[in-house]
Amino acid sequence: MDENGVSARRDLTSYVGRAEDEARLRRLLGEARLVTLTGPGGVGKTRLAGRVASSMTRVFPGGVAVAGLAGLHEGSMVTRTLADGLGLHDTPARTARDALLAHLRDRRVLVVLDNCEHLAADCAELAAELLRACPDLVILATSRCSLGVAGERVVPIAPLAVPPSSARTVEDAIAYDAVRLFTDRAAEVLPSFRLAGEDVAAVVRLCRQLEGLPLAVELAAARIRALSPGQIADRMSDSLALLTTGARSLPERHRSLRATIDGSHALCTGVERAAWECCSVFAGAFDLAAAEDVCAVPGLAGFAVLDAIDGLVDKSVLLRVDGATGVRYRMLEALREFGQERLVATGAAGVVARRHRDHHARLLEQADAEWFGPRREDWFARLSDRHADVRAALTWSLREPGEAVVALRMASGVIEYWIARGAAGEIREWLDRALALAGEGTPGWATAQARAALCAALHSDLDGARQRLALAETIGDDDAVPAICHVRAFVALLAVEPHALENAAEAVRIFGARGAVRQQLHPMFIAAVATAFRRDLAGARRLLAEMVQLCEAARDEWYRSMALFGLGTVEIFFGGDLGTGERAMRDALRIDLRVPDVLSAAYRVDGLAWASAKRGDWPAAARLFGTAATLWDRCGAEPDIAVSLAHRELLAATRGALGDARFEEAFAEGRRRNPHDLLATPVPARPEEPAADAVLPPLTRRESEIARLVAIGLSNREIAVRLVIAQRTAETHLQHILNKLDFANRTQVAVWVNERLVTRTAPGTGLR
Repeated sequence: MDENGVSARRDLTSYVGRAEDEARLRRLLGEARLVTLTGPGGVGKTRLAGRVASSMTRVFPGGVAVAGLAGLHEGSMVTRTLADGLGLHDTPARTARDALLAHLRDRRVLVVLDNCEHLAADCAELAAELLRACPDLVILATSRCSLGVAGERVVPIAPLAVPPSSARTVEDAIAYDAVRLFTDRAAEVLPSFRLAGEDVAAVVRLCRQLEGLPLAVELAAARIRALSPGQIADRMSDSLALLTTGARSLPERHRSLRATIDGSHALCTGVERAAWECCSVFAGAFDLAAAEDVCAVPGLAGFAVLDAIDGLVDKSVLLRVDGATGVRYRMLEALREFGQERLVATGAAGVVARRHRDHHARLLEQADAEWFGPRREDWFARLSDRHADVRAALTWSLREPGEAVVALRMASGVIEYWIARGAAGEIREWLDRALALAGEGTPGWATAQARAALCAALHSDLDGARQRLALAETIGDDDAVPAICHVRAFVALLAVEPHALENAAEAVRIFGARGAVRQQLHPMFIAAVATAFRRDLAGARRLLAEMVQLCEAARDEWYRSMALFGLGTVEIFFGGDLGTGERAMRDALRIDLRVPDVLSAAYRVDGLAWASAKRGDWPAAARLFGTAATLWDRCGAEPDIAVSLAHRELLAATRGALGDARFEEAFAEGRRRNPHDLLATPVPARPEEPAADAVLPPLTRRESEIARLVAIGLSNREIAVRLVIAQRTAETHLQHILNKLDFANRTQVAVWVNERLVTRTAPGTGLR
């Protein structure tokens, strides 16, 4: 679930009351298809929705999908946010909404739309369309107002029960949920706190003043370290009196919450108040480094920011979120709105928003600089955690006059992040908007057009890609030439047109001359596949071996997986060595499943299906096509980029060989298989070959493999290409073989291997 929304607080603090609300909500979700929890900010809608949704996974075998909408600024992002929650990718010829409809149409899923009020019309439109098209779908929404969709069941969420003013004993008071919540939260702040004596009347008075509004009660309880319950109640009485005379337009419960927030704000130190207001700019969770950047005001530097954050956590203004990328902090929506109001009132909103944008622009620049190498997975996780704020920073830059140039730089940087997220369509939209606003004279404009063309090509919009490339070429920007060549090569490869190889080779050459190794790699992949299309398998292998070598030197696994997939495609589909191709596909799959990268894994499993089909093992091919289909479905994609020809031809051949009935049976079996299980299945050896992994003592498994390749006459370079290792690695292994066997040359190794293979394949050995 979304840590910025529905389930973020579930395990952080105890949950008080709402048993009847939970039971009623579960019952309604079994009867109605759209249930909306309504009520004022701070009443507990989000937390109640999270509790109920997380308890109903058995009722919804298709899963629970959450879209946390509080940090969104544009209604167009509602659909994308839900698609993100489901792990769906952009697909050619399908919008994000199309992908959602296709994914949800036949599944029983509970969708949670959290914090809809500021985007109510967009949420209502999406909900209505999903409900019409997906008969087993149920939607649970939280909003300060109803969505107004036909069939909607609106459930107003009331504050917690409060005791009568006459309650004087602990037993009488603690029977009410508001008092229980106060005592629980107070004890979390001050472990020695116990409700007793004269504190009972003060707590009762306080809870009645706050009308049982959960957020207000929690904020009041957070002051227990500095004030007694009586002092908190007195201060709350003063705040309410002020608001009653000065803000009569506010509903009474809103006045109660506002009085509590005002009181919490007043209790903060000056630096804590400044940090609260500055940190309200974040759309999602943020870390200390981000807070230090946006809080760059006099008096807030270095340890002062850490102290302020610590103080705000103590006062329940910020919630601590522990995650894979470290400790981060989150602000509840009502408190964020208050901070934003203060920023606007002081005239600082624009300055803080600019600092927020600048922080995320620097974050993307750093990610771009470090993406190629061992930190790619870390950067993907960090950017994913901050995706809502990256969107907010782009939105601000496009709305603020003169800032589109920064948006263009942000959007055209680490393009691999957006592609890995399955969001090529989204980044294409950001690029197009920034290009239109920035104008042709903007530095990097032509390169950004080439990036947008690449995203269009990834969506099979080849005409759109060509139009953007034509615009990029009109500028005459030398810096953009290799990027334009790269995309021209990709378009030509997808369209099966001439000059893919020439354009890719030119991109590789220019990027290489500029020392841009990462930018060389996809053009190198394109060049290898184009070379294979020309039946030059040796040339294709050389290019892919060089690509692997570059990846190994940089310790980059993402592009290495791409190179291994390329090798697998060349060997399997273009008539090379099936065993080598299948091992390359498995090695690529092993990388993808570790990340995990579901879309890439789907390509690799599809490739394994090709190998089985080429070998004539039709049942295995059908099962593998089934497993791949499950992965395609999981990310809402289709095998229509890069592998469409191989996929179509070999899928049709498999179905033709088995017949429809046997094919569907094996395909369904494969759909139920865990792709991780494929890695435990050995690659079948050809009948005329000894097992590729047979060990020849005293050599290791890898040394045995290399010794066999020496025996069939391969050079060190050819061995490196075949095994997808660096040539120097192959040379080192060969030297170890010579040392172990006390041989002086390769000929002695070949004779020794052949003698042992003859013995191993003799009748009666069981190794034929």
